[in-house]
Amino acid sequence: MKAAEFAKKYFLPFFILALISFFAACQDNSIVDPEVTTDRQAMGKLVEQDSVLNSFEPNFNEDGEVDFLGKVNADIYPFKVWHRMRLVNRNLTIDIQGDTAYGVVTNTFEGILFIAASYDPNATTPDTIVQKPFTSIVTRNVIFVKIERNPNPERNWRIAAISLPEGGTQSPNIDITKFTAFLPNGDTLIITSPNDYYLIRNWQHWWRWRHIPVLQPGQQVLLRVEVTSAYSDTDFVTITFGADRFGMHRLKKRFVLVSSTPNGNMFDKVYEQTFTPRPFAFGFFHAIINATPKQVIVDDSTPVEMESWGVPYFVRPLP
Repeated sequence: MKAAEFAKKYFLPFFILALISFFAACQDNSIVDPEVTTDRQAMGKLVEQDSVLNSFEPNFNEDGEVDFLGKVNADIYPFKVWHRMRLVNRNLTIDIQGDTAYGVVTNTFEGILFIAASYDPNATTPDTIVQKPFTSIVTRNVIFVKIERNPNPERNWRIAAISLPEGGTQSPNIDITKFTAFLPNGDTLIITSPNDYYLIRNWQHWWRWRHIPVLQPGQQVLLRVEVTSAYSDTDFVTITFGADRFGMHRLKKRFVLVSSTPNGNMFDKVYEQTFTPRPFAFGFFHAIINATPKQVIVDDSTPVEMESWGVPYFVRPLP
């Protein structure tokens, strides 16, 4: 009888204690993932799960996102332009040097550029969709730091910093040379080489790199993009942003040409546009800058040429 009373009296406390111990064990990083047995595998998993890195693809892939372009006097008369991207290969190379490791992420995308257009200069709506396949290769660098020496490789490394992504079709005819963002707090981002421009992912190393820009919904940011182009015509330079990890709420705007200066056989051009984080946004996002020559858009046979840069940012609503 006493044993039964004892079990009845202490069953609930012991049961709660067992549950707490179970969940604590589940959250203990010392539990080894059987798929992760080496440092390189652990770093690969960090890259796959990083929220900033993962915010790039939903904005790079416009997947049905269309924007009004306006008719242009050329072989075709485009109304709307967008592109769909599919990741076909991801390669991570890692160079471990003591307690620091340097990774290069190379993503290969197969894309289709969609142009909703008409061959009739008097048309008011598109009557055909031109599809142009292309391949885009995007690279970015990742710096890892060793924080422990544990039998579980997943506990040993953290991402300290990431570079900005850069890529495209490797075209010699158009190149983004400089990106400038004038932030609401008075700070200015000046980027001339995305793969050499690092942002912090680990606060312990804040003195070495810049923080990811923090914006509030509704805050307007002036953006300036400088492009070197082989063509005198106004290029199709756009910014795509705002998509969450599900690809929802994506926005797109076209830059306005401010100046064009001949430079030998090339043209140095400056484009500007304002950027405003969408309302009710929260978390990490990427703004993707794409530059494409005009004839790619207005000629149904010109192959795709595209240069792409990306800039991550964090949206935090007002308290």
